Amino acid sequence: MGRQVFLFACTFLLFAVSTSSAAGIVEHSFYVKNLTVSRLCKTQVITAVNGGLPGPTIRVQEGDTLVVHVFNLSPYNMTIHWHGVFQMLSNWADGPSMVTQCPIRPGCKHTYKFTIVKQEGTLWWHAHVSFLRSTIYGALIIRPRDGQLYPFPKPYGEVPVILGEWWNGNVVDVERLAAATGAAPNLSDAFTINGWPGDTYPCSKHQMFELTVLQGKTYLLRIINAALNSQFFYKIANHKMAVVAIDACYVEPYVTDVVVTAPGQTVDVLLTADQPIGSYYMAARPYANAVVSGVLAAFANTTTRGVLIYDGCPSPATPQMPALPAFNNTPVAHKFYTGLKGLVGGRFWDPVQLKVDHKMFITIGLALEPCPAKTSCRGPKLSSSMNNESFVKPTSLSLLQAFYYNVNGVYTTDFPAKPPIEFDYTNDAVNNNLPMLFAPKSTKVTKLKFNSTVEIIFQNTNILGPENHPMHLHGFDFYILAQGFGNYNPATDGKKLNLINPQKRNTIGVPVGGWAVIRFVANNPGVWLLHCHLDMHLPVGLATAFMVENGPTPETALPPPPADLPQC
Repeated sequence: MGRQVFLFACTFLLFAVSTSSAAGIVEHSFYVKNLTVSRLCKTQVITAVNGGLPGPTIRVQEGDTLVVHVFNLSPYNMTIHWHGVFQMLSNWADGPSMVTQCPIRPGCKHTYKFTIVKQEGTLWWHAHVSFLRSTIYGALIIRPRDGQLYPFPKPYGEVPVILGEWWNGNVVDVERLAAATGAAPNLSDAFTINGWPGDTYPCSKHQMFELTVLQGKTYLLRIINAALNSQFFYKIANHKMAVVAIDACYVEPYVTDVVVTAPGQTVDVLLTADQPIGSYYMAARPYANAVVSGVLAAFANTTTRGVLIYDGCPSPATPQMPALPAFNNTPVAHKFYTGLKGLVGGRFWDPVQLKVDHKMFITIGLALEPCPAKTSCRGPKLSSSMNNESFVKPTSLSLLQAFYYNVNGVYTTDFPAKPPIEFDYTNDAVNNNLPMLFAPKSTKVTKLKFNSTVEIIFQNTNILGPENHPMHLHGFDFYILAQGFGNYNPATDGKKLNLINPQKRNTIGVPVGGWAVIRFVANNPGVWLLHCHLDMHLPVGLATAFMVENGPTPETALPPPPADLPQC
């Protein structure tokens, strides 16, 4: 039938740990190669890991060392990013192409090795080269050490729920076409749950994720948004969920009937099977709010479905369908994003640092760039920027190599701490000033002192149009102190900062036409990418990097690179 079924008798196996010790070594081999699959009435070749979509689920305990051997048997350059992992003193293993390493070339291999410390919950891994993230991804589940308990009742079972995006075509070609023409990339043809599109799409009646549960039991759903360019509303008909963690950070239990998640984010929820025996659809549809030149930007307006089936449900049964929010229901999204609070006193909770050493005000948004001469590009190309700088990755040496070996000419350390021009950021009138729409290309970064406290105010702009931007910081979690709409006003909005129990994340959806304030401690030496996790924006400039200096002792200094680090 080609569908994935989780029987209740198997849920206990999901608690099995890949290693028998509390701080052991977990080892995997990833074979990245072509895979022929059938989706949406079409057979096509994708690039996948170990013959699966999604790829392997990695299960570790906090304190374990993870070793992953990546064999690139595909025709494309490849890196793997371990999204949300701190990589404390293992920056070389972080994975973003040309930031911490050169890519693994076809026919070559590379081993990632790092220890996971002071993190529990759901993270994930994905390709960090081009649109290959659409098929190269999987869950990374971190359980407590032996003898440690969850800060909530132990669930009967645990299930990864990975929301993805599917194209009928080669995703590398989709990206190359967009780069050549200067237009936005083609929209995806479907969304998926654990690799399956569900019965709303052609030829997909029997390609649907199914989860079988026991009535009265509670399950931990580990929800991951692995989509390239789409935020989601996610619901299960007639069921409520209690959010207990986000981005591998515990939160005060938050009861909701809808989960909102941006690309890169994870949400752990407790689901109790407390409804009459039957079948219930789980469904996800986009939260879309981008406006370009006064018109709602095109988005993939489809819905993916899986089904929750109670053990003992008569067959056949017609599942009940949840009422999903409208695609542009920003109030629902904002209520969810702002309703989450950190679990003060929970494991790995640290109080918010009150003294700020480095303050930044960063505008984020769309931009334009001229078309190169003698190309098929027509009119200005779509671009993006931060503080009017459109980031360009180096081509001959990674940023981390240049930083570690003190190589000149690869980057500069003059990324602006505020925009060069102050303006009415969320007013469409900015689009009447043509020069404001163009952002210069550069490779500018920010140097940070070891252990300094950094505060960033992200300000969305209406240049070309407003959008909710999921901003992801590598190497750190950050506190989300406040978020709102319009232009950030320090006199009034500065009083709204939650310094008591703010949520912690590694990815924040900065509100459409609004702002957000985050804070983190730069206690991890190396080079750390800050970028929008919409894949359509990273290649066109919505990024920068932090270079954190070494600490005062050998134990707080970045070690040399591994011997098999790929070279450009």
